[in-house]
Amino acid sequence: MRKLELKFLNEQNRIITYTLDHPVEPVDPESIQEAMDTILQESALYSTGGELTEIHSARIVERIVEDIEL
Repeated sequence: MRKLELKFLNEQNRIITYTLDHPVEPVDPESIQEAMDTILQESALYSTGGELTEIHSARIVERIVEDIEL
C-alpha cells in the first residue's frame, strides 16, 4: 500500500508526520505544497510539541510485506 507522508516541524523543532492512505497518483508536487501551506496558515493540525511552524518535506512511502511459509 502506498501512503503520502506530510512532514512538518513543530515549535519544539521536532519533525511531525501526518500520513494519508491511497494518495492520488501521479502525485502533483504543487498541490501538495499548496495543501501543506494551507495547513500551516490555518493551524489546521496540532502536535503535542506545539503548533506546526514550517514544512519539512513530503514523500510517498510503499510497504511490501511477504509472509514466510513455515
